Amino acid sequence: MDLSLGTLIGQAGTFLVLVLVTMKYVWPPLTEAMEQRRQKIAEGLAQSDKAEKRLEKAEAEAEQIIRDARARSGEIIDQASKRGNEIVEQAKQEAIAERDRQVSAAEADIKLAVNQARETLRERMAELTIAGAERVIEQELDADRHRKLLDKLAAEL
Repeated sequence: MDLSLGTLIGQAGTFLVLVLVTMKYVWPPLTEAMEQRRQKIAEGLAQSDKAEKRLEKAEAEAEQIIRDARARSGEIIDQASKRGNEIVEQAKQEAIAERDRQVSAAEADIKLAVNQARETLRERMAELTIAGAERVIEQELDADRHRKLLDKLAAEL
């Protein structure tokens, strides 16, 4: 291979033309495409950071909502428990009042029955006493005297 100065200058000139053409026509679209790609990547990273921040914010809000819901459900359960206790206590009070009313009514009925039994017993006792007295004195008393005697005996008993 013969390296001559002409060949070397020709090759250097061709290389120089290739470099100039590349710098003029090929390099700018390549650098522009690389710059656009870099911008798209930077925008994507920025959007990713924004999305990550929004996700963190949404997670924090969701956690707060969950805490609030748990607290509210606890309050609702406490209120329901209190209301249940109130209803049970009210039912107990109503049952006690009903029992007291029934006991009072029964006591009144018993007193009435006792008084009626006493009155019946007095009348029967008076009749037996009069009958015994008639047999003893062998005579019958008149009705007015009979009534007075019964009233007197009833008052004594």
